Amino acid sequence: MTPSEDLIHVCQDGPRDAPALLLIHGTASSVRSWEPMVPLLTGSHRVVRLDLLGHGRSAKPADGGYAVPDQARRVGATLDRLGVEHAVVVGHSSGGAVATSLAEERPDLVTALALINTGPGLAAFIAPEPAAAGPAQWPPTDEELRRFASTAVSRPGYRIPDELLDEVREMTLHTFRATMLATRSYLEDEALPERLALLGKPLLVLFGEDDRRWRSSSAADYRVVPGARVELLPGLGHSPLLEDPARTAAALLAFTE
Repeated sequence: MTPSEDLIHVCQDGPRDAPALLLIHGTASSVRSWEPMVPLLTGSHRVVRLDLLGHGRSAKPADGGYAVPDQARRVGATLDRLGVEHAVVVGHSSGGAVATSLAEERPDLVTALALINTGPGLAAFIAPEPAAAGPAQWPPTDEELRRFASTAVSRPGYRIPDELLDEVREMTLHTFRATMLATRSYLEDEALPERLALLGKPLLVLFGEDDRRWRSSSAADYRVVPGARVELLPGLGHSPLLEDPARTAAALLAFTE
């Protein structure tokens, strides 16, 4: 962890001498979003999770650097402090943009990438209905949180845990807006497939076929990356790590092996 306003909350599970698997959450989420998957991954990996600046138990400074490259540099520095020299990096949603930026900044550190429901570019974004676009006040009401979260899953009957909604409520309005704008800016500069095609890293792309935030057909855009493995997950939406952790973990483990 860092000392000061850039305090980053880190969780580690599994054998310290096993290959490192870094899990990066998306906007308005935290390390908690990976909890259903962690026990499925620790048999063969040292699983590292962290809360990006502005999220979860990490610091939420009003003047913090929330740009995607700033978040990536902070993640790299955290892994350095943990003594992690190489890692397979997994990003969910906008966490995939941070994972990509980390590979750009630190190709020595990132051995491979896995992106879960990470839109390749802004053209793939599905504009939400006004009621689900985001909270109109801060802190948001329970009803606003539920509406905002409604597009995060598609599996019938699945209900996002209250503790994950609490993570949104505990953000500040500034960090919520700044992180969303940061992802948009990063994708406007250059789409992810074009960035990744230059890196030469093994790539897995998992996409819930019923995603209501990014067009799942856009996963095919990643095929411009040489050797990329693209898998659609039928019956799942934007958050396969929550909706079906076993299926998501199985795909990740097959890729890392």
